[in-house]
Amino acid sequence: DDRGIVIQMMDEKMEPAVCKGILYGDPDPLNSSYHISYNMLLNMMRVEEVDPEFLIRASFHQYQQESESPGFDAQAEEYEEKAKEVKVDDEEVVGEYFTMKKQLKKIRWEITEVVREPQNIVPFLQPGRLIKVTQADGTSWGWAAVVTHRKKPGMEGGGESARLARKSDIDPYTIDVVVRCDPVKDGGVDDGLKWKANEESRPFVAGQTEEGEKKKPDHRIMTIPLNTVVEISAVKIVMPADSHPKQARNSIGKSLREVNKAFPEAKGGLPLLDPVNDMKIRDDKIKTNIDRVEALTRELKAHKIAKFSPEDRAARLAKYEEKNLLVESARLMRKESAKAQQMVMKDELRRMKRVLKFMSHVDASGVIQLKGRTACEINTANELIVTELTFGGAFAEFTVEQTVALLSCFTFDEKSRDTEGEDPAAGLRPVLAEPFKKLSQAARIVYNAYKECNIEVPETFEEFLGTVANPGLMEAVYAWCKGAKFVDVQKLTDTYEGTTIRTLRRLEELVRQLASASSAVGNTEMRQIFEKGSELIKRDIVFCASLYL
Repeated sequence: DDRGIVIQMMDEKMEPAVCKGILYGDPDPLNSSYHISYNMLLNMMRVEEVDPEFLIRASFHQYQQESESPGFDAQAEEYEEKAKEVKVDDEEVVGEYFTMKKQLKKIRWEITEVVREPQNIVPFLQPGRLIKVTQADGTSWGWAAVVTHRKKPGMEGGGESARLARKSDIDPYTIDVVVRCDPVKDGGVDDGLKWKANEESRPFVAGQTEEGEKKKPDHRIMTIPLNTVVEISAVKIVMPADSHPKQARNSIGKSLREVNKAFPEAKGGLPLLDPVNDMKIRDDKIKTNIDRVEALTRELKAHKIAKFSPEDRAARLAKYEEKNLLVESARLMRKESAKAQQMVMKDELRRMKRVLKFMSHVDASGVIQLKGRTACEINTANELIVTELTFGGAFAEFTVEQTVALLSCFTFDEKSRDTEGEDPAAGLRPVLAEPFKKLSQAARIVYNAYKECNIEVPETFEEFLGTVANPGLMEAVYAWCKGAKFVDVQKLTDTYEGTTIRTLRRLEELVRQLASASSAVGNTEMRQIFEKGSELIKRDIVFCASLYL
């Protein structure tokens, strides 16, 4: 209208931000979902003048990627200009010292990772042992006293779940430690849980309370994984029999304060367990790393920068780190810009060609073979699995009705509402279970080929099979091919009528494609089977021009 008034009518409550987003929000970005299928690749390879790489370079996907390159270059130039503005006195000397410190930190971290492996660290996690705790987000709790440690449940045993748990990156042990927390108001927390650190707990920072009084730390027990232990001390304190009461935790806190006073950070801090002499770790790499740490430490002490005052040294290193970060950011932007100029899906295309050679669809020179000519005709289903079924003789073993029912696994792509999470082939009759078994065997051949050629696939074959085939409509399609009425067919499935019709129409298209593929390779017998299958499918209300007629 003339005023541009917009009226929103809603039948439920909506947050103001959501409402505003509907009115003023930006449109969804138009991103290309272009991808290459094996059918497309084979059809391009069979034509001598057509280059798959040229087609990819001419795609909208490639254009979108290349359009990002100027933005990366502009960002890189901005970082480079900022880096030039940062002036560092004796930059070369400071850079050398900075690099040595960075290398020293990296080597120490490698030693820490070996030290905290369960077989190395667990024997030394006795009650009272002091360990330094730093969380993954960088939150440091400082020195904490070990209360106990335990192995996570489910890590033992020979079952599949235990094997997967041991294989995962999850720490097999947890440690209960007493830490110094900032005082927090427990609110409604049960008195019996006030000993436990919660999500509101933060490391203690000296200062004053809101009332102007000196803050006192709140000592609590926190459960941590092994990967948060960054240092293990040679010092052990005496622990009470039960660490949960407040008096016991305060006693542990008092011992922590006394130990920190006895070994101040300015004089080197608490003595650590030696990985080789104390922990008896037999690892040639850790011995080499310890020697490198000692050598680097000596070089840093003798370095020219080490003679500067701590304040001057810290200021120069901070300036150099700032500049180094800008230079590194510019380098990464340049790298991203160069990456944006490269052809999209280049590695994917190379691996797909390897799969085609591995499965004999093309020869070593890239010439299409008989299997490849068959796959060229199929684009309604997984062409590689269907081709394996064809050349494995599966379709010749079964009746036309069984063959068509088997092919429905490729065109039905909806999860059953009643059997979600169950084995979809569990309730199949023997007349249909045997064809599906053949499909599984062909799918396993393709799955192994994918893995051999580094194609990204689900971790287990069962997951892969679930993504490429669904036997949920096999019974219904078998009955349809036997001449059953549509209303009776619907009783055999829990899908909607529209889903059944759509699946049957796609199935008829797949069967026609297989008939065409059989003609292309000169297999008249198979062509007749598929043509007969098409006749069995194409009847009644499913293929009416309009449901209103």
